[in-house]
Amino acid sequence: MNGTPRTLNRVLVFLFGAAVLAVGAIIVLLATIPAVGAWWHTWAPSAAEAVGVVFEGSRVPGTRVSWLWLMLTVAAVVVVLLMIWWIAQQGKGRRDLVASTGPDGGAGPGGEFLPGEVPGRVSISAAAVEQAMRAALAPRKDVLGSSVAAVDFEGRTALRLRLVARQGADPAALAADAGWLVTRLESVVGISVPVLVHITSGARSRFSRAERVR
Repeated sequence: MNGTPRTLNRVLVFLFGAAVLAVGAIIVLLATIPAVGAWWHTWAPSAAEAVGVVFEGSRVPGTRVSWLWLMLTVAAVVVVLLMIWWIAQQGKGRRDLVASTGPDGGAGPGGEFLPGEVPGRVSISAAAVEQAMRAALAPRKDVLGSSVAAVDFEGRTALRLRLVARQGADPAALAADAGWLVTRLESVVGISVPVLVHITSGARSRFSRAERVR
């Protein structure tokens, strides 16, 4: 429920993993198989010499700089810019505010401002919602942790509620109680937003203090 490019991330992780695996396999072969090591000692010097000849023959007229180095420099700058763009895309779509509204008028019968009232804006932050949800879930022994994030979903603000359940907890009961808490939250703050409830269990649930969940 955010703008993180998950497909792109998976492709990049696959390519990086494949490259690391290939380099590791080559190193293992060079270290364990004598024939491969002998081939490398024969091939590497000639390959390095051929590359040197190519760079020597591609110098910019009047200089000692090869235009291949210039191309490699430009390529490195492009890669750095792409990496900066990729980093900026991670987690994109999060919002700091769950809701924000402008003044609709005062509390008077005709919407006029009563003495002491001033125009203003009411904003509800995602941190406030998270604190409220954590406080409501704190007494539960089958919930080890929770987090709430406000994200952009189809042009509007949505909430993503993540619960870390203790091993043996009833996910159906957790989901029902989470839905009830969200309904209560909507009635308190006066807004209605889409909510994704994500219940997970991991290492923390396995290594936490053993308690029987009823």
